[in-house]
Amino acid sequence: MGRKLDPTRKEKRGPGRKARKQRGAEVELARFLPPEPETGKKKLSSHGRKRAAKRRLGAGSGPAGRRPLGGGRGGGGGREPTGQTARGRSGFSDGNSKWLAPAKAKKTQPKGNHVELSSDGEVEEGSWEMEEEEDGSSEEMVDDYGASSSEEEELLPIEKAALKQKSDREGLSEDDSEEEEEEEAEEASEQKMGQKEEEGPDLQLNLDVDEQFKLPTSEEIEKEDILFICDIPEPPDLHVIHQRIQGNMEVLQDFAVKREEGRSRQEYLALLRRDMAAYYSYSDFLLTKLMDIFPLPELINFLEANEVPRPVTIRTNTLKTRRRDLAQALINRGVNLDPLGKWSKTGLVIYDSTVPIGATPEYLAGHYMLQGASSLLPVMALAPQENERILDMCCAPGGKTSYIAQLMKNTGMILANDSSAERLRSVVGNLHRLGVTNAVVSNCDGRQFPKVLGGFDRVLLDAPCSGTGVISKDPAVKTNKDEKDILRCAHLQKELILSAIDSVNAASETGGYIVYCTCSITVEENEWVVDYALKKRNVRLVATGLDFGKEGFTRFKDRRFHPSLKSTRRFYPHTHNMDGFFIAKLKKFSNAIPQAQKDEEPAAEAAAPSAVPDTVMEPPPKKKKLEGSKADKEQKLPQPALKKKRSLQAQRRPLKA
Repeated sequence: MGRKLDPTRKEKRGPGRKARKQRGAEVELARFLPPEPETGKKKLSSHGRKRAAKRRLGAGSGPAGRRPLGGGRGGGGGREPTGQTARGRSGFSDGNSKWLAPAKAKKTQPKGNHVELSSDGEVEEGSWEMEEEEDGSSEEMVDDYGASSSEEEELLPIEKAALKQKSDREGLSEDDSEEEEEEEAEEASEQKMGQKEEEGPDLQLNLDVDEQFKLPTSEEIEKEDILFICDIPEPPDLHVIHQRIQGNMEVLQDFAVKREEGRSRQEYLALLRRDMAAYYSYSDFLLTKLMDIFPLPELINFLEANEVPRPVTIRTNTLKTRRRDLAQALINRGVNLDPLGKWSKTGLVIYDSTVPIGATPEYLAGHYMLQGASSLLPVMALAPQENERILDMCCAPGGKTSYIAQLMKNTGMILANDSSAERLRSVVGNLHRLGVTNAVVSNCDGRQFPKVLGGFDRVLLDAPCSGTGVISKDPAVKTNKDEKDILRCAHLQKELILSAIDSVNAASETGGYIVYCTCSITVEENEWVVDYALKKRNVRLVATGLDFGKEGFTRFKDRRFHPSLKSTRRFYPHTHNMDGFFIAKLKKFSNAIPQAQKDEEPAAEAAAPSAVPDTVMEPPPKKKKLEGSKADKEQKLPQPALKKKRSLQAQRRPLKA
């Protein structure tokens, strides 16, 4: 990159380097030549001026006498001739000795096939090129601009341009140099502004540490809202909002010291919630829920993790292959992968691939299943055994069902149920592709399942939920969920978990377990539902068998849950790099339903009518009439008995007045 100069504003400074002199160039060259000490003398050529300057320097450098003119160039100098030494020539000294040293000359034909002579009869520069010897004792010829003629052929084009720029800069006048300095300063400022625009988010964060965060006034907040809603003239700057979030977080972490006088903590929290909703595009309702679950520093990490997709993971189908063989086959196809972790013996994580993972021959042959890492955990917690009867109450799209069959080695029986007939198509396709032969697919409502079939050894309930743990897959959850959606899901989950518990046989020799899981992180859909099941059925919580994950809540805001909820596990995207998940494992110890709970069940179902929407509540079933109509009974009686009965009724009938 060179300087950007406007040729219309600058006068031409003279001929180019090593250019042939033309008529009229003396006027232009006079501006760049040094002033001559005596005007009466004959003008010297460039080499003559340099020799004269060196003679003056040599005369003032030492007291040695001048060498006679008869010495010519063949005498001493910087390099000593063969057979002579400097000591042998006593009294000889010359300031031009280095320049007068002999050098190997290579005659080259200049461009244009012409040779110009200077005023003193010497050949002009450009017609002869002096090549320096390897010892470097002699000095090279130098042109008007201080550039070596022998080095020119060896320099790169960019180096030649730099030398030319340097020579031009030396020849400028003071006014021109000042103008160039101003132009360079302007260009530097423009480059800095461009860098600031490119690296704006990073540079915006480098604020003064001593600067104290101050809450914006209500007028400023209203103005930002109007600009954001109406888009006039532009929405608020997200960098400013992000900067304000960080400043607000610092104040809230040390509120007693850094807070602004006269401002309450609620004001800071309200501004923080508003800024995070604008920056991360969340609804105010969902952000309030998340602020109740996470501490503020962890909440930022959770929101940032939801902006990044989770890594692609696959599960090896051990019914058809081994993980080692599958990994080698995929590596040969250009897939970069690693084992999922020490906790999984079948999982693989895919970093990048040159082929589509969902269309490889191995995938079509059923050697693996595309499945999230968090979806492996409920089956591992269920721990199915061979020759058991397993119920997967909400099985679509079939990843967990096929994993159960894989662990059971295609023995026993699996009932794969789902209430959606359309989603069962993918279940059937995956079970056929993966080679599962011990599964039966059904399309029933899970809430009616104990009446359809019961007595299972284990039940897996992956309940429908709001999806707040998989926001990275479905960003629409940020804005399309409200309080009614959460409570509607919670009500459905309570009905399903009671049905799942009733479908398990507590007298099973190897089982009697229920695993409840959701891909949500809200307390209303997780701990609240499990605590409800503990109160309604003869079950208890047991360890999930997973050695990682965070413990469930035993208290949340003003609610207190059973202490055994510590054995449940929560998984978050910012801590475990997998989708948000909740897992609870229950053990049924009695098939009997508590009598007190049986009587109170209709009232419990209708509890909190304001919380549960009317669309979910179903009217209680009408009681069946135990007594039939009189006409039906009379038809069933024989004829003699019927006559006797009518006569008795006539006798008992009171007489009319």
